[in-house]
Amino acid sequence: MSRAPEVWTDDLQKMVEECVESRRVYDGRVVNLRVDSVRLSGGRIAKREVVEHRPAVVVLAENDAKQILLIRQFRYPAGEVLIELPAGIVEDGEDFASAAVRELQEETGWKPGSMTKVAEFYTSPGFCGEFLALFYAEGLVEEKLPADDDEFIIPKFASAEEVERLLEEGAVRDCKTLLGLFWWLNKDCRKKPAGR
Repeated sequence: MSRAPEVWTDDLQKMVEECVESRRVYDGRVVNLRVDSVRLSGGRIAKREVVEHRPAVVVLAENDAKQILLIRQFRYPAGEVLIELPAGIVEDGEDFASAAVRELQEETGWKPGSMTKVAEFYTSPGFCGEFLALFYAEGLVEEKLPADDDEFIIPKFASAEEVERLLEEGAVRDCKTLLGLFWWLNKDCRKKPAGR
C-alpha cells in the first residue's frame, strides 16, 4: 500500500518576515495605510504596503421559502452597483455574531432566529489585513434597525435558480458574496445520494 506524499513539510518559520521599520502613511475612518520594511529569511530587506481594515462580517440569510437575501448597492471604488450579501464592520467591543445580527437588521430589516458561523477568511491578504466571518442565518423575522445615513441599499430575496442564473451570467462580482453563494448552493451536496 503506497502512502500519500507529505505536503508543505518545510520549516514554516523560515517564511516569516520580520518588521524592522514601519511608517504610517494614512489614517482614515475605514482603513489605515502603512509601509513596512521587512527582513526576509535570507536577510534581504523588502517593502510591504499594508492596508489595515477593521474586522467585518457577511451574512447569508435564508428565509422559510429557501430564498437568499441579497442586496444591491453602489460601490464607489468599483464604480458600479453590485449584488452582495449584507455585510459590515465589527464595531469596537462587539463580537462577530452580534455584528452580523446588527448589520443584517440595518441593511435589510430582517433579524435571524439562528445563526451559524460558516467560515473566516482574509479578503486579499497580499496587501490588506481585512478579516471576515461568514454567517448563515435562518428563521428570519422582520425587525429593522436604523440604517447608516450614507448607505442606499435595495434588498431582495432570490431563489436558488435565480442565484444560479446570476452566477452563470457573471452578475455577482463581490468575492465575499461569491464565497457565500457557492457554499449555500453546495451545502447539502454531501447528503445527496450519488447519481442524483
